[in-house]
Amino acid sequence: MSELSIKIRIAEREYPMRVKEEEEERLRLVGKLLNERLKFFKDQFGIQDKQDLLAMVAFETMVEKLKLEEDKNKHLSKVGQQLNVLDDLLSSVK
Repeated sequence: MSELSIKIRIAEREYPMRVKEEEEERLRLVGKLLNERLKFFKDQFGIQDKQDLLAMVAFETMVEKLKLEEDKNKHLSKVGQQLNVLDDLLSSVK
């Protein structure tokens, strides 16, 4: 696993970093997506301040993350319930 030195540009500012080769594509995509969301908030709401734009993107990202975690927990709970039902069925067959 070799490391690469790359620069990711976010909000017109470059951030140098060392990343694992297999992570480079993902990090570049994240940088691109962040810049797209920054542009969206700038265009949609007329926000000019970079710190405000970054705060809005961070807020939106955390809302999405929490929703995904809630959905994941609901699915895991449902799978657990279904496994219990299957276990009960298998136990009754013995």
